[in-house]
Amino acid sequence: MKLVEQLDQGLSELNNPHSIQRQDMQDRVIQYLLLIEKWNKRYNLTAIKTIEGMLYQHIMDSLSVAAYMQGPQIVDIGSGAGLPGIPLAIARPDWQIVLVESNHKKAAFLQQVKIELGLVNISIASVRVESLTLKDRINSIISRAYASLGVFLKTTCHLVSAGDVQCRWIAMKGSCSDQELKEVETPFYVENKISLTVPGLMAKRELIIIGRSTGSSDPDQG
Repeated sequence: MKLVEQLDQGLSELNNPHSIQRQDMQDRVIQYLLLIEKWNKRYNLTAIKTIEGMLYQHIMDSLSVAAYMQGPQIVDIGSGAGLPGIPLAIARPDWQIVLVESNHKKAAFLQQVKIELGLVNISIASVRVESLTLKDRINSIISRAYASLGVFLKTTCHLVSAGDVQCRWIAMKGSCSDQELKEVETPFYVENKISLTVPGLMAKRELIIIGRSTGSSDPDQG
């Protein structure tokens, strides 16, 4: 099966709403995959070396969370090669996504992807997340294989005002143990734990959605 056919089949299986024409989306995804393959030789963006492997383990994996995201303002923490932020930005041009990547070489790659794919709805912040400041109110903060839930929340809680109970923290995991879930402490709470089905992948995938209640201090503020 050709790559474009595999991509089309995977998108159909996901059945997620996309605010872009299917053909335009396919063209951009394939262009993105080719850029990863090209730059990977120099910058070691991913351990996955084949285009087909990247399609399922990166693109489909990233797009599988789209239905659980709330926009339009999204922050992708530890974006690396642009995952999941770039696939989401391709699928949802109505969303504004900040890709946070402290590695300057990887950030340079993200900038090149933005230019070549014409993704006007992404911005790249080449800083450590602890130093990140944002002007817009954030709807979702997402990470993919970034850190434990406790570290994820501690390093990003400053991005959202204490009184904002609408933002959601979304962690993409292969599997999340009960022990790790216990790292989610007041004022945060686990809103949902979702088992994902990703086209072309047999491996386990889980999505942890975390909310924050009002009236309590953040974990790093005592």
